[in-house]
Amino acid sequence: MTQLREPQVDRALAREHGLTDAEWERILEILGRAPTFSELGIFSVMWSEHCSYKSSRVHLKTLPTTAARQPSEVIGTVLVGPGEGAGAVAIGDGLAVIFKIESHNHPSFIEPTQGAATGVGGILRDVFSMGARPIASLNSLRFGPLEDPKHRMLLRGVVHGIGGYGNSVGVATVGGETSFHECYRGNILVNAFNLGLVEADKIFLGQATGLGNPVIYAGSKTGRDGIHGASLLASAEFDDESSAKRPTVQVGDPFTEKCLIEACLAAMRTGVVVGIQDMGAAGLTCSSFEMASRAGTGIEMDLDRVPQRAANLSPYELLLSESQERMLLVTRAGEEQRVLDIFADWDLDAVVVGRVTSDGRMRVRWHGETVVDIPVDPVAANAPCYDRPRQVPADLGERQKLDLASLEPESDPAGALLALLDSPNLASKAWIWRQYDSFVQGNTVIGPGGDAALVRVKREDGTPTRKALALSVDCNPRWCWLDPHAGTVAAVAEAARNVACTGARPLALTNCLNFGNPEKPEIMWEFAESVRGLGDAAAALGTPVVSGNVSFYNETSGRAIFPTPTVAMVGLLDDFQRHAVSHFAESGLAVVLLGETREELGGSEWLALRRDLEAGLPPAVDLAHEKRLHGLLADTIAAGLVRSAHDVGSGGLAVALAECGFTGPADLRIGCRVALADAIRADALLFGESTGRVVVATADADALLARAAAAGVPARAIGATGGDRLVIGPAGGAAWIDVELATLQATFARGIPRRLESA
Repeated sequence: MTQLREPQVDRALAREHGLTDAEWERILEILGRAPTFSELGIFSVMWSEHCSYKSSRVHLKTLPTTAARQPSEVIGTVLVGPGEGAGAVAIGDGLAVIFKIESHNHPSFIEPTQGAATGVGGILRDVFSMGARPIASLNSLRFGPLEDPKHRMLLRGVVHGIGGYGNSVGVATVGGETSFHECYRGNILVNAFNLGLVEADKIFLGQATGLGNPVIYAGSKTGRDGIHGASLLASAEFDDESSAKRPTVQVGDPFTEKCLIEACLAAMRTGVVVGIQDMGAAGLTCSSFEMASRAGTGIEMDLDRVPQRAANLSPYELLLSESQERMLLVTRAGEEQRVLDIFADWDLDAVVVGRVTSDGRMRVRWHGETVVDIPVDPVAANAPCYDRPRQVPADLGERQKLDLASLEPESDPAGALLALLDSPNLASKAWIWRQYDSFVQGNTVIGPGGDAALVRVKREDGTPTRKALALSVDCNPRWCWLDPHAGTVAAVAEAARNVACTGARPLALTNCLNFGNPEKPEIMWEFAESVRGLGDAAAALGTPVVSGNVSFYNETSGRAIFPTPTVAMVGLLDDFQRHAVSHFAESGLAVVLLGETREELGGSEWLALRRDLEAGLPPAVDLAHEKRLHGLLADTIAAGLVRSAHDVGSGGLAVALAECGFTGPADLRIGCRVALADAIRADALLFGESTGRVVVATADADALLARAAAAGVPARAIGATGGDRLVIGPAGGAAWIDVELATLQATFARGIPRRLESA
């Protein structure tokens, strides 16, 4: 028998594991003794920031997590909120959507391909572990400047990882966003979203219920990859030694994941599975403790039974490994063989490793020796919770100062538009999304490149419905740096507005809150303000927060990223055939601007690019207007009155009008001629980023304007589609911008490729 030789566990070793002295004392109090080495590892991962949310829970509990629906309104009902693998929302006809977004930031910076790939794999498992078939993925990516060769490498690696995994596993990547900024030079962000469909009465939860029920390990064998990924890699700042942590990055296998999806869904259909959860962060430890804690039970487990692909794995390594493509299931006693046989049919390991107990303790054996004997709830449910000090950043006032009167007006509007379209933040992302399979499974109605993706709803047996789901992911980090509350409100509003531009009604959201070190009061203030904004916007728009993720410690050598609260919104369209696209679909239509343009240039792309300034207050958001706008879009698109709808976002109205002309099919390029009568400075009119605006095209402007007036949404006709040029000018005056659409499109298309090729 192998003799267990483990380090002496003391306060110093606990500190090395990321535990504070106070947390060490609490462990001694819970156990009444010093922990074993394996127990120390368990406490370190389960009480890590990544797993316990110990710095964020006090704020997250303020978020609205249920929808205010009437009893008869099944659609939009939150069936499962935060706390499980993902959130679940009813969409009618006995169906529900399961969705979530999560971060894989630090692993992707250290090893971009595998870091991004395993981020995709992990979010897929969160969704299908609840009984849903994954049908659509999004991503939100942030890099440093493309002039930096390291970030060109990181971009290529991350995109390769996302595409390689998603394409191989057979789940469509239907949209996303990518931006570049100096603040991400030392810490990129890779946020992955997935959505699946399930029958509303067949949702599975991660609970270890039923005294004596078997606990089954299924999927890939366990190796040494990923150990301390959650506790040390994702819960600490980067520094000059971070590259040495490459061995802690997991390695993914999408072909095994595909088999795992089918095996798990088949196992759930047998009716004998009573609980299931992905072995994600902290691996076997997190899944077993969380499943037992949710059910109010305990588990006894024998590590000798765990399938292993590395020799001489210690109990500490077996418990903390984050090897990919693994699940933990609980089945009804006496019927487990049905599940084991299904996994065998898919050539996957599946073994009974333990049993559910009633005493609320986790007991783990290794070669006959008990290496873990600790209560479940203090580890999983009652981890430390901190209301950390908050302080307004000392330079916030300076950031927000912007005197428009002293700001030099734009002397070359056409040149400014070309420069904006060429900039990596606004240029075409086709180089990225063309590497993704956006149409696998055959559900995609609108893929990448528009305001939001649109995917059809089909039942598990493939029977189609008329419904479709609109998906969007958004955040403007610069706005959140200038005002975290207002910036986060704007992120929610834009995500919902983008969904509404397809004709869908926003239903619910998930979020990935990316911030710096929460132990710094300025960072904690940014976080608290952002969560407050998230809650305010979600409540006002009726889009509850059903799942999410917090990623702290996104900083290197003391320099934090901009606050980046990424918001992913899901909306429902009753009839997929009655949707709008974001590009002009034909000539001879009236161009109507919904919403109002104000003299706002704070935090704009134009200000950063043309004046080298990141300053001012973000544009104001009127949430009541936003909700009216969403309703107007849904109603007029369903009625066939609006043919196309495009959000006016980064870059302002000029960029939006240009995109309307050339972002459709390659053989469809339609210009427009627009006259603007607003009494504000021309650069704010062209490039200001006032919120709550949508450019729509209609064959009946009078009817649309009447509908808008009845809905309380400002609207006016500003021009018409047609020709091969974009012409924008003041009413009755010489054009500010008069450029061939082909020139604009070529500049837009080459923005990212030329930077990659020039290296």
